[in-house]
Amino acid sequence: MDELRPRPANSSALTPVGFLDRAATVYGDCPSIIYNNISYTWSQTRRRCLQLASSLSSIGLNKGHVVSILAPNIPALYELHFAVPMAGAILNTLNTRLDARTISLLLCHAETKLLFVDPMSVSLVNEAISLFPSSTRPPLLVLIADDDELLPQQPSPTTHFYDTYEGLLEKGDPAFNWIRPKNDFDPIVLNYTSGTTSSPKGVVHCHRGLFIVTLDSLVDWSFPKQPVFLWTLPMFHSNGWSYPWGMAAVGGTNICLRKFDATTIYGLIKKYGVTHMCGAPVVLNMLSNSPTSMEPLKNPVHIITAGAPPPATILSRTESLGFVVGHGYGLTETGGIVVSCAWKRQWNLFPATERAKLKARQGVRTVGMTEVDVVDPVTGMSVKRDGLTQGEVVLRGGCIMLGYLKDPVATVKCMTENGWFCTGDVGVMHPDGYLEIKDRSKDVIISGGENLSSVEVESVLYTFPDINEAAVVARPDEFWGETPCAFVTLKEACCKIPTEKEIIEYCRGRLPHYMVPKTVVVKEELPKTSTGKIQKAVLRDMAKAMGSSRASRM
Repeated sequence: MDELRPRPANSSALTPVGFLDRAATVYGDCPSIIYNNISYTWSQTRRRCLQLASSLSSIGLNKGHVVSILAPNIPALYELHFAVPMAGAILNTLNTRLDARTISLLLCHAETKLLFVDPMSVSLVNEAISLFPSSTRPPLLVLIADDDELLPQQPSPTTHFYDTYEGLLEKGDPAFNWIRPKNDFDPIVLNYTSGTTSSPKGVVHCHRGLFIVTLDSLVDWSFPKQPVFLWTLPMFHSNGWSYPWGMAAVGGTNICLRKFDATTIYGLIKKYGVTHMCGAPVVLNMLSNSPTSMEPLKNPVHIITAGAPPPATILSRTESLGFVVGHGYGLTETGGIVVSCAWKRQWNLFPATERAKLKARQGVRTVGMTEVDVVDPVTGMSVKRDGLTQGEVVLRGGCIMLGYLKDPVATVKCMTENGWFCTGDVGVMHPDGYLEIKDRSKDVIISGGENLSSVEVESVLYTFPDINEAAVVARPDEFWGETPCAFVTLKEACCKIPTEKEIIEYCRGRLPHYMVPKTVVVKEELPKTSTGKIQKAVLRDMAKAMGSSRASRM
């Protein structure tokens, strides 16, 4: 046995890019992408990706070079998930809601060689490049033209584009022999964290990690062959949780859309027979509160939610409409969902409210993960499995990132010598082994020495009949140090605006007194990231600017 060693035949580098070759063979004539009046088959998508990879390679882009794209969920963004690594380069998908200063910093940090730009982002990119240091060479720009009549078709004449997306693609060779990674630990993507709790960091993933998490996500969600997938999840958010590659593996149809609301989603579900979609809890809230949602779906639509702990009330409302909701947990650093609320048949016998509470938990490790635990941040030991004792969520598995680009200190800090990736999330482990996230470590409110979870307070606020969205942060307090401050938005159908006192009294009857918000602020809209996460850092600044709450000592 000791003489048997890895050989070239059994140690090919793992990569999700190869899923496209198989899709073109098995599902060649089947639809791959649908967007407005555009429709491609899997054979066409493979051909287009090879042509684009060929062109990228011909202009000198290869191993180690970063290719960025600033665009919403359009076909080009999907195709680049294959074309860029096929050229041997590293894909960097940028958040379309970032400001020019941040875009400039990220492009410089990534040392982007070429940037694909959507028409709606041309002015943003011009401003971002104008902020480059004089010694920094800006990337080549490629314009992604779009036939959408509502978009600006003629960019600023001062913008110099190397080529258009289709122009570059047409120059490529469809018989291009794409560049496979020599080592499956070679980088494939660079993703910047959303920066909801700190400055954005450049997360680097390898081919092997994304191969693992892609297949893991398909198994965990029991994906059938040829699903119809609606892209309500931004592909620039952790590469759409790995589903661009996953859809190639199962020959799915990708329904791309530039932007959406509840009416758009329901219309596309009906038009194309959508079977699967993903989204943050804000998407569930949008679907369940829309006037269009008065009529249940004719066929079930599977939707997986992650990004923030979803309130049980929203889960219950969404499922009552015919959506089959799955709940998972992952980070940019894990490349996709690595913990999911694996459902048990006996739970179907429970009342709807109890089922929703169980589903609101993040769950257990997916089959592709090695280990998940909740540990005491001081001792590093596992906390009690009592559903009460809080600790930091730690992970171990093959899809964990390689590290943070140009930041060895942050990499070492979160990836411990004993083999754990420290998430910075606070959670508990229930007696049945299911994980429940309680908060981000920076979102925990310390009031009078008591740690209180903003998520628990928010879950009660979501049961208030007129509240549409809720976020709870710390407000300075002269006596307690910090007290809960709630920012809420109201439902459109709300006839009478509830008073601060009414909301506080409602919470007082359902929470321990130290957890009851001492301040309630009603707003038209809460600040959010592009992925639907409420920006608590912004709300914390607003609460801090209010000054001390001078709350009662009782």
